[in-house]
Amino acid sequence: TAFSGSHQDAIKKGLEDLQRVADERKVTWQAPYLAVDPHDIGRTYEAVIRVNSQSGKGGMAYLMKTEHQVDLPRRLQIEFSKSVQFLTDQEAREISHDEIWDLFSREYLHTDGIQLVSRESATRGGSHEITATIGVDGAQRTISGEGNGAVSAFVDALDSLGVVVHVLDYSEHAMTAGGTAKAAAYVECEVGDGESSQILWGVGIDSDITEASLKAVIGAVNRSGARVQVGERVGSRQA
Repeated sequence: TAFSGSHQDAIKKGLEDLQRVADERKVTWQAPYLAVDPHDIGRTYEAVIRVNSQSGKGGMAYLMKTEHQVDLPRRLQIEFSKSVQFLTDQEAREISHDEIWDLFSREYLHTDGIQLVSRESATRGGSHEITATIGVDGAQRTISGEGNGAVSAFVDALDSLGVVVHVLDYSEHAMTAGGTAKAAAYVECEVGDGESSQILWGVGIDSDITEASLKAVIGAVNRSGARVQVGERVGSRQA
């Protein structure tokens, strides 16, 4: 069992490299700190990589990827690991991958505030146009914007609500294969202007990658504590 963050990071990188080698049909087992493949003796990777207050981002990120098909970008790993560290310090015990997922869901997927109700988009002359209906506290409003893609157009539309967003980083991946597969999108945003601005990650999961991307932007805005009242321009506050 590896609790240490440095050991977990080495195991994570070793297993990822081993997977790459296996894909090339070279299947000799070789992984840091693991003399044998845990599956060969009836164990799982969760039994090897376990998370407590000693652990860093590597072990948490590996369990999120292997158990929940969520491959977190490195800077998001750093941000989320602070929440995991706080929970393990508070609980003074080991936490399971399901508890890590529950914490992740509360932090990034089930945030209160703006909700995406519907959206329509079109491309004209190289410019992407979007019209979205968003819900806030039970009321709805339709906003429009344009940009070089769906995310930039949606950010432009949010400006009509007085919400200033600058996208700093973006990544996406399929979580599973097949026609019913879901995709995950991760967006690092600077929300707000000037000294009150905050840099936060948002995460969106949906069967439609564009929908997931817009949900990720909304997630970052909601995590910032930005208060929006439909029909009124309101800036963001420090959470």
